[in-house]
Amino acid sequence: METELERPVDERLLKALEENWQTEKKGAATYRTLGERDNSTERKNAFFALAAAEEGHAILWANRLAELGAPDPVYSGGPTGMADCLAYRIGGDFSTLRRIELDERQDIARYGRQIKDFEDEPSIKILNHVIVDEKKHSRLLRDLVRGTLPPLLRNDTNTVRDPHAALEELRSKRSRRNPASWIGDAIYGVNDGLGAIFGIVSGVSGATANDSKVVLLSGLAGMIASALSMGAGAYLASKSEREIFEAEFGRKKDEIEADPAMAQEELSLIYQTKGVPAQDADRMAEHLAKNREQFVKTLAAEDLNLTEDALSNPLVSASTGMLSTAVGAFVPIIPFFFLHGYTAVIVAAIISLIAHFAVGAAKTLITVRSWWSSGLEMTAVGMLVGIVTYAIGLGLHHLGLGL
Repeated sequence: METELERPVDERLLKALEENWQTEKKGAATYRTLGERDNSTERKNAFFALAAAEEGHAILWANRLAELGAPDPVYSGGPTGMADCLAYRIGGDFSTLRRIELDERQDIARYGRQIKDFEDEPSIKILNHVIVDEKKHSRLLRDLVRGTLPPLLRNDTNTVRDPHAALEELRSKRSRRNPASWIGDAIYGVNDGLGAIFGIVSGVSGATANDSKVVLLSGLAGMIASALSMGAGAYLASKSEREIFEAEFGRKKDEIEADPAMAQEELSLIYQTKGVPAQDADRMAEHLAKNREQFVKTLAAEDLNLTEDALSNPLVSASTGMLSTAVGAFVPIIPFFFLHGYTAVIVAAIISLIAHFAVGAAKTLITVRSWWSSGLEMTAVGMLVGIVTYAIGLGLHHLGLGL
């Protein structure tokens, strides 16, 4: 009877299985590195558990490759996996967790396709097992994104958590601001300035028969106006957010002073809904009530889902919005400092579309979409804006409304 090793080996299957092994080894290295670097005990435990699971998957794939007579695979990734790649590091903890969770879902989809593509029953059995695990990993990562404690990763589910530690954990989750928020503001500003001024440059070029001097002056005026407008808008929005918080905070303070006992009971119930035992929640609320200022801040933060520390600084928001918009707006007008006529318009269109692609790709640091699809989408939008505004400018020129 023909043994498995004597049968012809499907090279596509071997290649896919080795790719699976590489993916799991890289995932294990990534989780292990993130666990070693994380200061949160909960996330650290989660990452180490995920690393161990990925190593287990890698062993399954290595064993199957050996059964098929393939040589031992050699890991081609780095010792830290994907942990040191720019996309993982620049967006902060929140963006990293979202990107990892997306990677897990992509692995699930890839494994699902392999089940349909291959007829190797032992490999399909492993795939089904791994898919179940990867779905659990995806759910765990979603819990970490939301900041909830994964029950299976608690050191002892029967042990009552220290109420002071629980209190500090709840307060820290409320007060910290997403460290990647300024990146989103900057990308939005660059995107806004680039799109608006590219449209102005295209439209004025069409209306003035590519008069470079007029286009340059229009672009500069538009850049200054857009940057100032964006900065002012960001400043007012941030200031309004802070004023709303202060008003709501004041109302909450009045409510607490009017009925302290009711407020203490309300805070205890809030902690109980978060998994803190009733007795500990009562002690935490009672402890906080002794310090009226801290009590007001904590209860207000729970009700408003925000603390003063998490509010953006109006001046920082204004500076980020203004400077990023100016940077994006400056790109389409650069060629008009050195070139003239159609040449300047063509070069401006080329560098503007390249910039559109770069901004679209950069957005994936926040959105965790595919960088190339986001870049192409942004490029297509920029191209549409340029064509439409240039056509409108040409129409105005032919109507005698241009220069």
